[in-house]
Amino acid sequence: MWRPSRTGEAHPMTKIKRHAALCVASTTAAVFTGLTGLTPAPAAAQASARTPALASAWTAAQAPVAPRGTLRWTACEGEDVDPRQQCATVEVPRDHADPDGPTLSLAVSRIPSEKPSVRRGALLLIPGGPGEPGIDNPSGKGQKLPQKVRDAYDLIGLDPRGMGRSTPVDCGFERRDIAPSALRPWPGTDGSVTGNLAAARRMSDACARNGGPLLRHLTTANIARDLDRVRAALGEPRVSAWATSYGTYVGAVYAQLFPSRTDRVVLDSNDDPDPARVGRNWIAAHERGVEDAFPDFAEWASRPGNPDRLARTADEVRPLFLRLAARLDREPVPWPGADPAELNGNVLRHTLLTTLYEPDGYPALARLIRAAREGAPLPPAPWAPPEKALQNSVAVGTATLCNDVAWPRSADTYRKEVAASRAAFPLTAGMPRNAMPCAAWPYEPREAPVRVTGRGPSNILLIQNERDPASPLAGARRLRAALGDRARMVTVDATGHESYLANGNACGDRTVTRFLTTGKRPAGDVRCD
Repeated sequence: MWRPSRTGEAHPMTKIKRHAALCVASTTAAVFTGLTGLTPAPAAAQASARTPALASAWTAAQAPVAPRGTLRWTACEGEDVDPRQQCATVEVPRDHADPDGPTLSLAVSRIPSEKPSVRRGALLLIPGGPGEPGIDNPSGKGQKLPQKVRDAYDLIGLDPRGMGRSTPVDCGFERRDIAPSALRPWPGTDGSVTGNLAAARRMSDACARNGGPLLRHLTTANIARDLDRVRAALGEPRVSAWATSYGTYVGAVYAQLFPSRTDRVVLDSNDDPDPARVGRNWIAAHERGVEDAFPDFAEWASRPGNPDRLARTADEVRPLFLRLAARLDREPVPWPGADPAELNGNVLRHTLLTTLYEPDGYPALARLIRAAREGAPLPPAPWAPPEKALQNSVAVGTATLCNDVAWPRSADTYRKEVAASRAAFPLTAGMPRNAMPCAAWPYEPREAPVRVTGRGPSNILLIQNERDPASPLAGARRLRAALGDRARMVTVDATGHESYLANGNACGDRTVTRFLTTGKRPAGDVRCD
């Protein structure tokens, strides 16, 4: 999932910060109810025109191993780019079912192995999202990798189809529909979904008018097929990968479609691969994820000696937060510079959720809570990404979620699910079960989601925080079960989104590094305290 901005700090959004012009906010926007004036292609004629197994065969046939060095590498643009990073483009079919039809460009980057004598191959740094750029990952997260990993691999980044410096898409959404707290479907203060459904209709109309033909072909399976085209252009018979967040689903789908093309695959902060729900499960998982992660914030916010302490005991923090959110539902307070320019209950809930992604944001959240409770001036509003980048990211994220699987169309379905979620998980107030853009999407999925299975080489290692607000442990366990003996899982006693090299957990980091450099995995699943 996308990592949103933390209160009062530069925007870290889902690990996106690597290229400031492409930073974007929050998990996908709210788009619902159907479109008039467009005729979706019949699902039966297009969906599953090729089964996932056949898709693997024909895509593989289109992507033979190319000689090394066929890409034209040039210097990359950007102020914060490592001078060693090189960039190139790879042409791929817009529609992989029509390999001789129109094409699009993928922006690809690399930092070559720092010790060619021990080079093993290429390591794809698969970004999260959907709707997250990754072109500058070799200069960013790639430089956090231990030296022996950077020696063993060329680090490969890319902007997925539709994103950033690849051939982009843009739906031209109204600004009010892409404000940071609007990008998740927070219901009305009384649990109403009426406003969300209205936003969905506006956004669906915008995508139908402005999205262009590429919008129909933004799917996880097509991203995986694109990765195999990149592998071929690199001249690699197999590739390794470090995938994070939504990228774990991309990586699992790639390993399913192209098992013989995988070398060593690390899936970090894992999404539930349920093919019946796909993105619906990822959004719904926030209710469980926030419940898992909140006690860590409560313990921190009640710790003696903490200058930002909110309560005497951890048990007092939850009711304190809920009372404040309810009060702000009734009586929002101005927040100059924010979008919208007020702190209401849902903006506070949104800020909690985004802060739990990275616990180093706890002090900023605590200061916001204290100021709001005491009627003091609020801290500076969060940094917002450029609108062009935000428009692009939301369009890609929306289309990918909606094209992967069909979502319910009935408003009653969402009303009932929101009511149940609000009762069981008040910290998220029904948002995770609310209607997303896909409830109104004008197109049917063109093919069935790929079912992740245990068929293929045993070369996958999952790493997972126990308390992840966006990709909770329960979903990671489902991916682990689906992969069977192909995988092992390392569970880390940590809070936050992303695990490898993110928590200072020597056991977890050591286990992943050993796998990437030697191929050795634990004999069974392990827990790192």
